[in-house]
Amino acid sequence: MIAIIYWVGLTLLFYTYLGYPIVISFISFFKKNLNSFSSWEEADLPSVTLIIPAYNEADLLKEKIQNSLYLNYPEDKLRIVVVADGSTDATPTIAESYMEVDLLYQPERRGKSAALNRAMQHVKSDVVVFSDANTYLRADTLLHMVQPFTDEAVAGVSGEKTVQVRDQDGTNAAGEGLYWKYESFLKRKDAEVHSIMGAAGELIALRTDCYTELDESTILDDFMLSLRLVEDGRRIAYVPEAKALERASASIKDELKRKVRIAAGGWQSIVWLASLLQFWKHPLISFMYVSHRVLRWSISAFALPLVFILNAFLTQEGLEYQLLLIGQVAFYLLAAIGFRERENPNKRMMLFVPYYFTMMNYAVWAGFIRFLNNNQSAVWERAQRAT
Repeated sequence: MIAIIYWVGLTLLFYTYLGYPIVISFISFFKKNLNSFSSWEEADLPSVTLIIPAYNEADLLKEKIQNSLYLNYPEDKLRIVVVADGSTDATPTIAESYMEVDLLYQPERRGKSAALNRAMQHVKSDVVVFSDANTYLRADTLLHMVQPFTDEAVAGVSGEKTVQVRDQDGTNAAGEGLYWKYESFLKRKDAEVHSIMGAAGELIALRTDCYTELDESTILDDFMLSLRLVEDGRRIAYVPEAKALERASASIKDELKRKVRIAAGGWQSIVWLASLLQFWKHPLISFMYVSHRVLRWSISAFALPLVFILNAFLTQEGLEYQLLLIGQVAFYLLAAIGFRERENPNKRMMLFVPYYFTMMNYAVWAGFIRFLNNNQSAVWERAQRAT
């Protein structure tokens, strides 16, 4: 019985991180690509409102606004809005100093979801684009982001997040950068088959009339916005040409804080999006959602210690179990060395992959505890990014 549980756990771990990418790639190879779209005529381009949520972002906002003003999109069809609710630094003043930018500000801080809900009351454009203040967009990003809206079945669009990893950055930044390359690959394949399973707040676009007001206690606003649309039978396209550049977290403490928050939000989302687990209603969507999100946010983190412990009990059952246990011990030793060398700019994959993987799964445990204790506030404290 112990051996059966062990192999089931090991199989789930393999499937979560390696098996699903293989399976979804296989499906996309044989299925019609749904992530290919015709182009707009310039005169027919939709009007766009770019919303920048900015809580105490004075150190980054000037650069973000300048970046937004250089975007290649017809001026008469683009409006830029900074939402600075609750900011106690110079964020509102900086936004107000730009004639081309509209500022929405109120002293009360009710969280990002509440700020987005309030901002949407002022949006009249065809399309709304959300982009975080610490994210920088390539000049042609908006032109790429609106292209999938030529398809009426598309309700939202996600761009490609890229983490900037500099020579002086350590193991943590290298791990974060590799993770987002992996995540971008999965999103591309998901979109080719049907729809991505969740967008990131760095860059997401929606048809304005498809916006669903967020519950103010929502932890992962970007994820819930996009998956509510999928839940309603709409699609979220993925445009890798629309680049969103973000610097890596300033430290492991900041990255861990961000990961724990995401994990707590992941648990909240699993509960709130329970209808997506109903395989008999929408088998393809449920398969993709469980494979890409639910397993990673829940079962895999619990399977890791279980597999390790069971493996220790099975070492007398054969050489294969002894070798597998040695492999696990070596993996976690490399993770520990990666943690010790986290500030070392000499980024070696054999260290930063085990380290970041282990840290990410530890965050799932911590996020689960926060979720159970209702201890994760929706009032977002942003993680510091490298400068």
